[in-house]
Amino acid sequence: MTAPTPASEAHPANGLDEVVHQRVRLGILTIAHEARKVEFGYLRTQLDLTAGNLSKHLSVLEAAGLVNLEKGYEGRRGRTWITLTGAGDAALAEEIGQLKQLIARVETTREDR
Repeated sequence: MTAPTPASEAHPANGLDEVVHQRVRLGILTIAHEARKVEFGYLRTQLDLTAGNLSKHLSVLEAAGLVNLEKGYEGRRGRTWITLTGAGDAALAEEIGQLKQLIARVETTREDR
């Protein structure tokens, strides 16, 4: 039986956040980071989602404190705008860091072959 790996030596895949790493939620966080403030319809179109599916993912991110949803009107049409919170920005940066570590491991092992 082997001893548990210290956290400092754990495989980078262990550091991926289940809330953030899911494809759609990672896309939402990335687009919101790029745009600073993004409209619901734009996200729906860019990520090729139904309104219901996008709403569910936004609910998960909002419950985790990673995004803020702001409802309002543009003319007579109701709109929802999404912005990253400080925690959301930090979670996205952490996820990208973990992914970079994974990529580095793959590239290193590819060079060794």
